[in-house]
Amino acid sequence: MTPPGDILVLGLGLSGYAAATYLAEEACRGADLRVTVLDEAPEEALRPRAQKLRRMGADVVCGASSVTRRHDLVIASPGIPPTSPLMVSARALGSQVISEIELAYRESSSPFVAVTGTNGKTTVTALVGHILSECGISAQTVGNIGNPAIAAVSEVGRETVLVAEVSSFQLSLTVDFHPRVAVLLNITPDHVDWHGSLEAYTADKARVFSNLTPDDRAVIDVDDEGSAPFAGEVEARGVPVVRVSRARLHPNGASVVDGFLTLDTPEGPEPLVAVEDLAIRGDHNVSNALAAAAAARSMGAALPGIRAALRSFKPIEHRLEPVEWVRDVEYFNDSKATNPDSVMKALTAFDERPLIVLLGGHNKGNDFAALAEDVAARCRAAVLFGEARPELEAAFAGLPMEAASAETMLQALRVASEIAVPGDVVLLSPGCASFDEFTSYEHRGRAFKDAVLRLARGEAV
Repeated sequence: MTPPGDILVLGLGLSGYAAATYLAEEACRGADLRVTVLDEAPEEALRPRAQKLRRMGADVVCGASSVTRRHDLVIASPGIPPTSPLMVSARALGSQVISEIELAYRESSSPFVAVTGTNGKTTVTALVGHILSECGISAQTVGNIGNPAIAAVSEVGRETVLVAEVSSFQLSLTVDFHPRVAVLLNITPDHVDWHGSLEAYTADKARVFSNLTPDDRAVIDVDDEGSAPFAGEVEARGVPVVRVSRARLHPNGASVVDGFLTLDTPEGPEPLVAVEDLAIRGDHNVSNALAAAAAARSMGAALPGIRAALRSFKPIEHRLEPVEWVRDVEYFNDSKATNPDSVMKALTAFDERPLIVLLGGHNKGNDFAALAEDVAARCRAAVLFGEARPELEAAFAGLPMEAASAETMLQALRVASEIAVPGDVVLLSPGCASFDEFTSYEHRGRAFKDAVLRLARGEAV
């Protein structure tokens, strides 16, 4: 139960609204809480959510530019950067500022599995939840995967495992958050505009391990140079570490042995499934499956259930998602690829099939030079679009591949469809955020899929 007090929620996005709703419901049930919500957006953009919260007794202020009084506790939405006037003014008044995932942990009696990393979080979170459920262990996926953790707190029993996709934004504002299993997949440059530096971004990711004890488990991909150093650091604190590596099987680790995903157990290496049995594509998804299997095993999942779940797990929407064949060209939606590293991983998923990749959107402070070199080495063509197009064009200048350009994502799809020949793959893997044209990567991915289906029907895009 939330301690009595004056609580402020910053932001009425998905997680902020969920947190405010939870707290307002607690107040309606008799908790000694005063709930205030501030958002910079105008009333018109937030009216349905604001009105509902006001009916529940919360004080909602839209168009706010600063926090004007001290509160006992502040819950900040991940969309509010640390440099924003709301965040700066809240801290200046001495309020404790936490994230929605921290609030959910404090309010919940459920065990947590926390999954973080620059790329692959959603796939691994979904796969851990799938494995646990297939093994008869009650589990619910929460966090960035779509359902805010705080929304699940009052819905699930204490035996339900909350498998949480946790972003660096959320982790930066954790204090007591203590998962039973913490998974770190990789760390590559991303969200530097929000965190201020790669070092700060890395430090926030590593907070997932802050409260682990010898009774917990850390699952770390040691093939990734960004995450690998944390294996030794966490182990030195007495926390058991499961090392994930496609290259070799570490003691108590997870790897590929003779073509089979394998866990090292006290009884010896246990093969799970053949790599070709996975429905999810690419080397990175082999690593993701290993990490998920290790995390689920750490929560008590039995080997037969893990094997069955790995075989039955299907690709997630917007993550190398097959869309449709159009005139013998296959189209894939990878809209979740919002940084260069995720695109580079996606390029490994198609063996030697000729690729046309669509790149563009809003740059989050990333350099595109290495991405352009990888694309030029692997792809038959690229189509550059959106706000980041000039930066992408500069990165491709001088490389031995002509990159076409378009104003918008749909125009880029039209260009790709015109240059594609039978046998090609057209891949939307933008390497950028979606906010120049769309409200989210989901919005962008669905617009892409709708347009591909129109192409398949012979309609104009």
